[in-house]
Amino acid sequence: MGYYKLIRKAPEGKTVRGTLCAVEHRYSGSAATYREYLTPICPTIENADYLIPALIYRVSVTQSPKFRRLLPYLNQVPGRTGIRVHRGTKPEHSKGCILVSPENEKLLTELWLKEQNNHDEIRIEICA
Repeated sequence: MGYYKLIRKAPEGKTVRGTLCAVEHRYSGSAATYREYLTPICPTIENADYLIPALIYRVSVTQSPKFRRLLPYLNQVPGRTGIRVHRGTKPEHSKGCILVSPENEKLLTELWLKEQNNHDEIRIEICA
């Protein structure tokens, strides 16, 4: 299972910056003792007026009708639909999606599509 965390920083006006990290759990000694290791993948931007609730979401890569390309989709966001990870540089570019650079959009889409094709479950935890 691919497990990721989006760690948000304090809002800067309409902008909320964050860091998307890969999470690895390493067990030591017994199964009851483990450590969490975070590997930063990329910076993110969100619109402070439309923040995604801080929960854990299943991610799938699907064709976006709006953008007409494969993009990561956050499933079952409370009260919302169409929440994706896509490229953008300003919070005004989004009404709730997670924005990344064009290069990171491609990287994440390819990474998560590969995991999805391997029948791995992909989860992202949004941390306030």
